[in-house]
Amino acid sequence: MMVFFENDHCVKCNEPLGFSPERLEMAVVKNLQTSNPNGATQHTCANRDQHHVCNWMVPEADNSAFCLACRLNDLIPDLTVEGNLARWSRLELAKRQCLYSLLRLGLPVEQGEDPKAAPLRFRFLADTPSGPALTGHDGGIITINIAEADPHERERRRGALHEPYRTLVGHFRHETGHYYWDRIIADSPYLQGFRELFGDETASYDESLKRYYDQGPSKDWQEHSVSAYSSLHPWEDWAETWAHYLHIMDTMETAVSFGIGLNTGKRIHAVSNPFPADLATNPVDFDKLLNTWMPFTLALNSVNRSMGLPDLYPFVISPKAIEKLRFIHETILSAARENREAIAGQLAVK
Repeated sequence: MMVFFENDHCVKCNEPLGFSPERLEMAVVKNLQTSNPNGATQHTCANRDQHHVCNWMVPEADNSAFCLACRLNDLIPDLTVEGNLARWSRLELAKRQCLYSLLRLGLPVEQGEDPKAAPLRFRFLADTPSGPALTGHDGGIITINIAEADPHERERRRGALHEPYRTLVGHFRHETGHYYWDRIIADSPYLQGFRELFGDETASYDESLKRYYDQGPSKDWQEHSVSAYSSLHPWEDWAETWAHYLHIMDTMETAVSFGIGLNTGKRIHAVSNPFPADLATNPVDFDKLLNTWMPFTLALNSVNRSMGLPDLYPFVISPKAIEKLRFIHETILSAARENREAIAGQLAVK
C-alpha cells in the first residue's frame, strides 16, 4: 500500500492515517488514536478534528490539543472569509513539509530545547486596506501572506518578480533559514566562517534592499549564489542557500522512497539516501550527496521537457555556491549534534 505524506486516509481501504512527528512516519489511526512500539499513545490534532487541515498526531504526554506543527501557529487566517480555509490548508501542508525536513535533520524547533532561543512561531496574514502583509521573519516569528496560497496570485507574482522557483514550501524553507541564522550562526563560533563565505551581515539591510530593487541583482550573482535574490544581502544569501539545501535533501529522500535509480553510463544505481538512520552520529558525505544530486537533476529536467514543461530544476550551481551549501550542511550537522546532546542532558536531569 502506497501512502503519501499529506494523506489522512488510505485511498484503498479508507482507514484513517496519521503522521507521528516523534517517529517521522505514517501510521493507521484506530479510534482516533495510534500507539508506537513502546506503547505510548497518540491522539489526532484538534485542527484535524475541527477543520480537517492537519494529519499529524499528538503524544498524550504533550498534554496538548494540538500537534507539534499546529502549536507553532501564532495567528491563523480569518476562517469566516470565503476561501481562507482552503488557503490555510495549503499553508499548513507546506509548513508541515518544511518542518518534517527540519525534524529529519535533527534541528531544534521548539524553545524548550534551548531556553535562550526565541521560539519558532508562524503568522498567516492577509493584505488590508492600510497595506500588504509582508512575508518575512522577525525575532522567531515567520509571517506568510496568505495570498501566496492562491495558485493564480502566486503565479502572477512568480512572473512579476522573475522568480521561477516561487512556491509555498519554498517560502517556509527560506524564512526558516532566517530563523536558524539567528539561532545557530549569530554570536556563535560559526559566524566568522559565515562572513568569509556570505559576506558581512552588518551591512545596512535597508540600503541593500533599496539598491536591489533600484538596480536589480548583482550582474555576476550566478558566479557565487544560488539565486538572484541571494545577491541582495548576506542574510538573504544564507536564507536562499538554506532553502536550496532543504530542496535537495527533501527531493533526494523522495527519490529514495520510490527506489529511483540513476544510469551513470556504466551501471544503474539507487539514488543515495540523504538521511541515514541517525544523521547526528552517521552523517551523509556532502560530496557523495552532490555527486548524486547533479545527474539526478538532469533526469528530472529531461522528464519535464518530455512533458513540454519548464525545467524542474532551473539552476546552475557555481563552485562558490557549492561551498556555501557545504557550509550549511556542516553547520546543520553540528547543530543537530548539539541539539541531541542538549535533549539528552535535559532527560538526564529529569
